[in-house]
Amino acid sequence: MIPAPPLALTMGEPAGVGPEIIAAAWRSLKDGGQPFAVVGDAALMRAQGVPVQEIMAPADAAGIFARALPVLDSPLPAAVTPGRPEAANAGAVADWIEQAVNLAMGGEVAGVVTAPIAKAPLYAAGFRFPGHTEFIAELTADAPFAGVRGPVMMLTAKDLRACLVTIHSPLAEVPELVTAERVSRTARVVHEAMKRDFGIAKPRLALAALNPHAGESGALGLEEIEVLAPAAAALRNEGVTITDPLPADTLFHADARAGYDAVLCLYHDQALIPVKTLDFWGGVNATLGLPVVRTSPDHGVGFDIAGKGAARADSLIAAVKLAGEMAGMRRAI
Repeated sequence: MIPAPPLALTMGEPAGVGPEIIAAAWRSLKDGGQPFAVVGDAALMRAQGVPVQEIMAPADAAGIFARALPVLDSPLPAAVTPGRPEAANAGAVADWIEQAVNLAMGGEVAGVVTAPIAKAPLYAAGFRFPGHTEFIAELTADAPFAGVRGPVMMLTAKDLRACLVTIHSPLAEVPELVTAERVSRTARVVHEAMKRDFGIAKPRLALAALNPHAGESGALGLEEIEVLAPAAAALRNEGVTITDPLPADTLFHADARAGYDAVLCLYHDQALIPVKTLDFWGGVNATLGLPVVRTSPDHGVGFDIAGKGAARADSLIAAVKLAGEMAGMRRAI
């Protein structure tokens, strides 16, 4: 049997916690865990106190992963000081992401795991995307994909998969953004991803309501009656198993979670609060509906603790494991 390709792990913001949690993830996974190759600066990874071996191709990673961290070396142009981002390095950060995605589209790696990036230095250098998700969606826009194309952001923690209809939108704008078309597209992407990436033959989706008590029959809002329930009914006619809009305050306890495989949340905090309450340190961000597998730790760059030995790698380790599982499901199709 031909061994599965490794994952590509981008270094992210070099002045943040990315390099140190990557080193910690390698220490945790090197003995029988999911192999990965870092796309980034080999010298910076050596500075984390782990053995590093530069490689020419991802295929070389598996054979050395147990004894050294494989790195596809792409050196930074400027020196790195933990906690102090350098605008001169922003171009390299974006290039690492593009290199990893190209390797995934070419089949050289099984998927992409991205360490956190800092938006401000990237924006200052001309980066025009809100974040990883949108950038990777554009990089893969012309690649063939048999399914409803995302991107859809999914956050996972333990047995919860929470998928976002809107992401970083002001709360005041959410009611206008939650349209039947947006809800339906998100549901279709999630329905297909549950089958393709998670091996769930008949996915069960839950739909969170926008208003308290699911609108209380219109007394607390009409979005459930006018938008959400009709969208859910139309989806069921397409063969998607999805609930009518359910009150969010009773949707995330253990018994409720047992009744669905993924939940559609309508705005950022509706998903992130239960995810981070369930597993603050180990949550994972996954992008659904793309030609490549992509996951990321569910936290930021941590400039305040960078270089101090305080960063925890739980979320990155979980992201590597989830990417490996998702990639394995795709290979099995």
